[in-house]
Amino acid sequence: MILDLARLFLFPALMAFAAASDLFTMTIPNRVSLLLIAGFFVLAGFGGMPLEQIGLHAAAGLTVLVVAFACFAFGWIGGGDAKVAAAVGLWFGFPPLTNYLLYASLIGGALTLLLLEFRRWPLPYALGSQDWLERLHRKETGIPYGIALALGALIIYPETDWIKAVDLTRFIGQ
Repeated sequence: MILDLARLFLFPALMAFAAASDLFTMTIPNRVSLLLIAGFFVLAGFGGMPLEQIGLHAAAGLTVLVVAFACFAFGWIGGGDAKVAAAVGLWFGFPPLTNYLLYASLIGGALTLLLLEFRRWPLPYALGSQDWLERLHRKETGIPYGIALALGALIIYPETDWIKAVDLTRFIGQ
């Protein structure tokens, strides 16, 4: 039951925290990525994931890490975004990874267009006292792409083996 609860709540909670942190502070703390990595290995171990499959998941995470840090080097995404994307790649492995990256890209594009439009208009005076909103409104501020990464991950997560392994009858009753 504890393993099922961890499968249901750990990953989504960390994704929600990453998105909120990026929205309000324009940073994603390293502890989020570290907790995602540690959570993966703990749940994979206790869940009986075969070593070969763990290796494939690790390869997916490393692949995303290399590509994401290239994007970081070009200034397209932040370092926290790159680390979170790689940690999500670790959790998802290769089959769901393509859909995740597609969703995150589409959501990120939409978020970027919305923020660019939001920044074209003056910030209402009543909202100007909100530091996070004023920072988000500044034209020179980047895009909190962690929101798109988290939303893409939360869309895909229910389709993964992590959720398919949960015995929901324990929670619903018999």
